[in-house]
Amino acid sequence: MIRGLLISAFVLLGFLSGIPASALDLSPDEAAFVKASGPVSFCVDPDWEPFEIVDASGQHVGIAADLLRLAAQRAGLTLQLLRTKNWDESIAASKEGRCKLLSFLNQTPKRDAWLLFTDPVFTDANVFITREEHPFIVDPAGLVGESIVLPTGTSIEERIRRDYPNLKVLLVPSEAEAIDMVSRKRASMTMRSLIVAAYTIRKEGLFNLKISGQLPNYANNLRIGVLKTEPMLRDVLNKGVASITPTERGEIVNRHVAINVQSGVDYLLIGEIVLGFLVVLTVALLWGWQMRNHGRQMEKRSQTDTLTGLANRTRINLQFPAEVDRARRFGRPLSVLMLDIDHFKRINDELGHLIGDKVLIEIAEILRHTVRVTDLPSRWGGEEFLVFCPETTLDQATVLAERIREAVLGHDFASGRSHSVSLGVSDLRTGDDMDSLLHRADTALYEAKDGGRNRVCVAA
Repeated sequence: MIRGLLISAFVLLGFLSGIPASALDLSPDEAAFVKASGPVSFCVDPDWEPFEIVDASGQHVGIAADLLRLAAQRAGLTLQLLRTKNWDESIAASKEGRCKLLSFLNQTPKRDAWLLFTDPVFTDANVFITREEHPFIVDPAGLVGESIVLPTGTSIEERIRRDYPNLKVLLVPSEAEAIDMVSRKRASMTMRSLIVAAYTIRKEGLFNLKISGQLPNYANNLRIGVLKTEPMLRDVLNKGVASITPTERGEIVNRHVAINVQSGVDYLLIGEIVLGFLVVLTVALLWGWQMRNHGRQMEKRSQTDTLTGLANRTRINLQFPAEVDRARRFGRPLSVLMLDIDHFKRINDELGHLIGDKVLIEIAEILRHTVRVTDLPSRWGGEEFLVFCPETTLDQATVLAERIREAVLGHDFASGRSHSVSLGVSDLRTGDDMDSLLHRADTALYEAKDGGRNRVCVAA
């Protein structure tokens, strides 16, 4: 019952984090566009239950289907489904311009190449799903010899390969097959939407599985993707999305995912809980000092990257949101640097992983000696690092990024070779949260790498 309550709470948090409703107020140009528009073609993931499927009668049904229809209806648009066999075929059809919309997906730098995106239609956490016996996952970067299975063509695959190269990635055609592989011990874990996880575990009776952790910055901010050639269509749809209230989102979720919370008083359970509490309290009184000391050590260890000694993602995920709120509240500058070691795979392939680890350690040491006392350098994942810079303008952060780049380029590495880094720089702007700030820095980093590496790019 307790696990059921936890899943219910998580699901409720997912659909209550919607966008505030606003009146649908089309400009004259937008109203003329809607009037002249015929049916708008769209593609979907035909096998992503309960978010969306194409049923036996060819109808698009599910949470995404209801939300898309509601947004389009309020914008005055008519939709026409272009049926595909799978998500990969839908992506291909979108790139070829055969469908103007993709109904429900995360925004990524790769998808930005051909799509514009609405504001999030729905927000849902991504969670790790493992077997019951697997330990809780605090930091995936510390896992050794474990595999993660994912459906093909997802944005999560792109991020996991980049952020956690220590995990072996396995690909399967569907959500159900990914969860089944974990259930049958053919993969250590999968990372999927919380709603999909709860729905599938319950529907298939896979009670040998559990939710084993969550990465806050891996939330699904699911949007409607619109071809770049159709900016007016995106703007009109965005107004339809903004009109959907949190209550309406909740009603749509409840139509497709039943959320049952048991009621009534279980006196036997209450007695067991009280007895357990008394036992725990007694142990705590007897061993209080030892437990507090151990807890402090474990907390420090859980927030430190074991290889480089820098802060890890857990530390950033704890500290970053509070600093973003502080900077926004008091109108103070805040910037981030995201850097990636150039051609790191070549180092591992040609010199071996031990030398690769030494290069990572030396880069971490350069960061410690180059950044300021107020900055927080961290290992973001694999060969990627993040420097969090409070009280720092974009210009100041750019100067610091150049200083880091030059320090790495001039360092005498134990590998016997010179190495370089590419950096992306971004600052906190009006309306930003942690995800949007990191997304811009990540995009700038991609630009630096695509532009020839060993350079600094500033987010537009």
